[in-house]
Amino acid sequence: MRIVSLLPSATEIICALGLGEHLVGVSHECDHPKWVQRLPAVTRSLINSEASSAEIDAAVRERLRSSQALYALDMERLESLRPDLIITQALCDVCAVAEEEVRAAVCALPGRPSVVNLQPHTLSDVLACVHHVAQAAGAAAAGEVLVTRLKARIQAVARRARRLRYRPRVAFLEWLDPPFCAGHWTPELVRLAGGRDGLGQKGVPSRTLDWKEVAGWDPEVVFVACCGFNVERTLLDLARLEDNPVWQDLPAVRHGRVYVVDGSHYFNRPGPRLVDSLEILAHTLHPQTHPLPEGLPRPVRIARPASLMRPYQA
Repeated sequence: MRIVSLLPSATEIICALGLGEHLVGVSHECDHPKWVQRLPAVTRSLINSEASSAEIDAAVRERLRSSQALYALDMERLESLRPDLIITQALCDVCAVAEEEVRAAVCALPGRPSVVNLQPHTLSDVLACVHHVAQAAGAAAAGEVLVTRLKARIQAVARRARRLRYRPRVAFLEWLDPPFCAGHWTPELVRLAGGRDGLGQKGVPSRTLDWKEVAGWDPEVVFVACCGFNVERTLLDLARLEDNPVWQDLPAVRHGRVYVVDGSHYFNRPGPRLVDSLEILAHTLHPQTHPLPEGLPRPVRIARPASLMRPYQA
């Protein structure tokens, strides 16, 4: 089977199932495992990723308002790859090529490849997507094994968290200018890890916030995983909050409990590494209760004084 993946999370699912050898094409954002970057990319972004966060947000909003595409599909390359299976998504217009464009492209391809459309909203939906991909690729048994392993890790975190008597108020942000709370599966991860998220809602998309709303939650911990950004890029945005008095007065900022992770690799991709994300978050909130598994990165913690935005490893 020749598989083309149009989103990073699907690429990670395929590789976790042991089907990497069947991948013939990926999206321009697919970068894990690292070797997939050598495969032909069949998409490209139409948004300038070097722009500021505010400019990116404005450009995305305008394109969505006017029904303009955010990504381009390379039809010539896609046709040359002769895929049997294409995996895409309809969860978020900001994350990948629009579902309608993919289905229109399939109609023009010889052989009419099968299309798997992923649309996870919760953690259980993500696990169901693993089964869906495995079945479509003829690897149902591998899907059962992978999901069983992921569930065992999730349950281990949940068991430890049930013993906790203190659950801090957490503000989980996936964008900073303007601020967005993280929705879908992230509030669930916060709860499982032993925190309370009063801004996001399980199964509901992320939404734009006002900094006063963030302050109203009075977060004891702020976790930042900007969608599509690595740690270094996110730290640039954090530095721009130096002059924001509402930000500076948050309990989490005053007490040095602001943490940054690579949002491009963790939390924002609904694939197997969401379980890694859960383990990272759990250890960050309750390091004495939740060990950090070997090989997982520690978040960067922003130390006081906040005006210096001096990071050190948590």
